[in-house]
Amino acid sequence: MYGDGLINDVDRTAFRKAEKKYKLYYDQNSKKKKQPRPVDLSDVVNFKSIMDTFNRTRETPSGVHVLEGDFDFPVIRLDNHPGFYFIPGALSIEQQGQWIRESLLSFPQPPNRTNHNAHYGPLQDLFAAAGDEKILVEVEDSPEESVSPNCSQAQRWNFIDKMCNVSLKGYGGNSIMASVLLRKLRWSTLGLQFDWSKRNYDITLPHNKIPSELCKLVKKLAVPALPTGEEFKPEAAIVNYFASGDTLGGHLDDMELDWSKPIVSMSLGCKAIFLLGGKSKDDEPLAMFLRSGDVVLMAGEARECFHGKHGILCPIFCNIV
Repeated sequence: MYGDGLINDVDRTAFRKAEKKYKLYYDQNSKKKKQPRPVDLSDVVNFKSIMDTFNRTRETPSGVHVLEGDFDFPVIRLDNHPGFYFIPGALSIEQQGQWIRESLLSFPQPPNRTNHNAHYGPLQDLFAAAGDEKILVEVEDSPEESVSPNCSQAQRWNFIDKMCNVSLKGYGGNSIMASVLLRKLRWSTLGLQFDWSKRNYDITLPHNKIPSELCKLVKKLAVPALPTGEEFKPEAAIVNYFASGDTLGGHLDDMELDWSKPIVSMSLGCKAIFLLGGKSKDDEPLAMFLRSGDVVLMAGEARECFHGKHGILCPIFCNIV
């Protein structure tokens, strides 16, 4: 995210120094292709290890507590970060597989918006098109006979099979492989649609409600961060997709009108590092491992804390509010 040598360490905030520390860099002198540099992970909190120790000895490190309550999963609370809750292994292997599939097959489907909408408009069945090695082309005002009958012209951009008789102008021009678009998928939105240009939720945009099964799951997950008897009512979700080495820089989730409600963040896929800072980027962030199936809750004061995701391997990350 930040190039080496561009900013002196003395000019960096504590949060940016941590981002640089855990960012994936490659050894340019290595004979092997894209050999990652070693990263010092000795300061990264391992909640899985903490829970393993707790299950054996009923002991936890100072400032770390396992909540006692009527939960179906272990919940960890930190003294120094009120409103932050970590649920290691909250999702079973079956649930992880289910929501990874949904994240690729269903969540990017229109009317849900993705980062591709601005340029290509709504893309139907992107994952299937990538599997079928289809190509997305811009349909020109050309004679009807120049296009194969199997190629739809219902939209300006359409997926076509390789055998379609359309003049392709190469990557960066008027065509692009569906597989490339899938690799470049960075976010999709569920429920109320987030307008990234205006940085707010646009209630006028067409949208479907968050799937009922996902709502049922997150209502259960949100219980530790809510007052007794209060029910979480999810209305929107932003799903982030990451490739190896991608990062989500330090930020606040501050676009919601009501900050008293928690954010439920589900991690799916490969292991990453989650940075939890304070109300200023000058506050030293806490680094922790984030594994597939882990869930993070941020409520109360934690909603005002900068946070981000970094590391060598990165997952699908779903924020639900």
